[in-house]
Amino acid sequence: MRLLSPWGQGSYDERGGAVPCRSAALCAIAAVVPAVRRLSPWGQGSYRGWLAASLIAFAPAMHAQDVGPAGPRPVASDFGGVGLLQMPTARMAEAGELSVHFSKVDPYTRFGLTLQPFDWLEATFAYTDIRNRLYGPAIAGDQSLKDKGFDFKLRLLEETAHRPQLALGARDIGGTGLFSGEYLVASKRHGTLDFTLGLGWGYLGNADNVANPLGWLDDRFDRRPGRESGDQGGNVNTDAWFRGPAALFGGVQWQTPWAPLQLIVEYDGNDYSNEPQNNDQDHDSPFNLGAVYRVNDWLDLRAGWERGNTAMIGVTLHANLARRSAPPKLTDPPAPPLRTGPRPSRAAEAGQDWAQVARELEANAGYRVSRIARREREIVVEGEQTRYFHAPKAIGRSARILDHAAAEDVDWLTVVDHRAGMPVAETSLNREAFRAAAAEDGDADALETLIRSLEHNDPSPRRDTELFAQTPAPFTWGAGLGYRQNLGGPDSFILYQLSANLDAEYRFAPGTWLAGRLSGNLANNFDRFDYDAPSGLPRVRTDLRSYWTESDLTLPLLQLTHARRLGGELFGMVYGGYLESMFAGFGAELLHRPMNSDWALGVDFNWVKQRDFDQDFGLRNYDTVTGHLTGYYRGLDDVLAKLSVGRYLAGDYGATLDLSREFHNGVRFGAWATVTDASDEEFGEGSFDKGIYVSIPFDELMTTSTLRRAELVFAPLTRDGGARLERAYGLFGLTEGRHTKLFQSNHDKLTD
Repeated sequence: MRLLSPWGQGSYDERGGAVPCRSAALCAIAAVVPAVRRLSPWGQGSYRGWLAASLIAFAPAMHAQDVGPAGPRPVASDFGGVGLLQMPTARMAEAGELSVHFSKVDPYTRFGLTLQPFDWLEATFAYTDIRNRLYGPAIAGDQSLKDKGFDFKLRLLEETAHRPQLALGARDIGGTGLFSGEYLVASKRHGTLDFTLGLGWGYLGNADNVANPLGWLDDRFDRRPGRESGDQGGNVNTDAWFRGPAALFGGVQWQTPWAPLQLIVEYDGNDYSNEPQNNDQDHDSPFNLGAVYRVNDWLDLRAGWERGNTAMIGVTLHANLARRSAPPKLTDPPAPPLRTGPRPSRAAEAGQDWAQVARELEANAGYRVSRIARREREIVVEGEQTRYFHAPKAIGRSARILDHAAAEDVDWLTVVDHRAGMPVAETSLNREAFRAAAAEDGDADALETLIRSLEHNDPSPRRDTELFAQTPAPFTWGAGLGYRQNLGGPDSFILYQLSANLDAEYRFAPGTWLAGRLSGNLANNFDRFDYDAPSGLPRVRTDLRSYWTESDLTLPLLQLTHARRLGGELFGMVYGGYLESMFAGFGAELLHRPMNSDWALGVDFNWVKQRDFDQDFGLRNYDTVTGHLTGYYRGLDDVLAKLSVGRYLAGDYGATLDLSREFHNGVRFGAWATVTDASDEEFGEGSFDKGIYVSIPFDELMTTSTLRRAELVFAPLTRDGGARLERAYGLFGLTEGRHTKLFQSNHDKLTD
């Protein structure tokens, strides 16, 4: 089976297909994760793919034993971020760290995902199951109460020989704020010991063992306001920050002589006499004791004794996705050897079997070739990449093949990358510099010479002599498994579905294609799925239960698309059909994106009509116009900021800010928030749309090269306010080759 979409970088790039991987478990997860999408049943939290997220991130690391540093290493607290037990520390993981945690200390069971996008910022999506409290009388069943929220921590000062590390943070800043609290904390290492002392407010300061120092500035800091009656939750309640009772907390971590084991003693800032939901707990001691055993470099096991009377157990999966290297590509073809004999003459070049060269380029370099031409002292290949995530690797292999075929007077080997039939970027390698670097097997000096001679710029029409042209095979297809789940809803703790997906695509022309997906149910427990979240807006997303349960065979996508480069730096796209599982219609997009620029500007406009719940060809009565003006800007530390302003599916107007960091290997950590003119009452619980996500190239996980990505999204609620059309393709994703940062950070792959 072939990768369905040769450009494979848009929002619908997680296609099925048989892909070799490092283990049977990882293969199963790889087949499953493409179905992980953002929508969530009952609007009780888009936590689908939690297990998949864990395994897909950590399975590649399941082979090394960590011997441990001389001093205590950062470990997760009960709440998920780096800390002691109940309390945080000033420590941070390295940038690029992702961890998934579980802890249980009665009556609370906590799950969560922690991202470290920068050395100075930690962000956690937190999820708490309160065993001895029910959802409430409005919801039938015996499901225990679930609470969602976000935590963050900022490093203010780094540790030096004479100064501790200092951090400022907050817990549960969104949602209902049941466990909200703020803190200022310092940590200092001394040999095998790491000492922590902090000041907490809110949930972290309920012991009230010290006067709030901010009360000296203004007596309003002595009282912590509660949420107003009727508050739907979800707002960042900054009015309460650093107000009310305060408490000192602290502790020490000891790295024992046995490298895998750390021991922790903690002085708790909470006395558990003011727990949310009137759920006060017996508190026999302010000291908590714990141990952390590092099984290997991706798994920590935790145990403790807290409140002087209660046991704690915990598990943390963690991996650094930024500094880990991809596994060897065992199933990729070997790179073609360099030519050793005399080069062909011009006459021999003219008689070359360029159709065979095109076949070699597809088989080894991954390019589906549409054209080969000569421009003066340059050989040019035009085509679409179908295999290699990192463009330098594909271009380097192309250069090896062209070096065999090109005449002796050719100085430059050039590849024009097309996406969806559009010329996006042109890369030229100096032939002699490339041969020298490849012959030295990536020698740093030779590679530096090659990079200095490299040209990576905007494709521009120039006079040439065509050597070969073809229309690639128009039909591609793929099959695979899909999986979706949701944790923590009122109907059942977990609802899941396993499906079989069949994808197909037909190219009518290089920039015109019809794509479709057929999805069939294999197994689910949707017989428990009864609850629909309330809404004060048109039900554009909260009817998800009906879309999930109405039919065992669905057609989530059937879309005709035409994309083209309109000239210069302007790209355009028109599309129509069944655009996603809930909406059909038509639309258009324009994108202005200069080559090698940090900014771009796009606009899209769509008329859509709601689909029938069974997702066949029928339509419902609701229709609307939606569209956005979107600005893109890449700043320091490879942070991409996307600001979209416009009209959403429920007819509300507002803006979405999406911030993400992309690391050198293509892994992205991001977060978004949407605020519209919908009132809190119309929006319902949550007040505004927000979430965090991780986007991981499958190339980082597999032993074969692939363009596919998995995007794992964690959102506390699904509501109708701020809902956007889930478009299958977007011009910004299709034109990513015009931004050279990822290309430049992977120059070494030119000689792979």
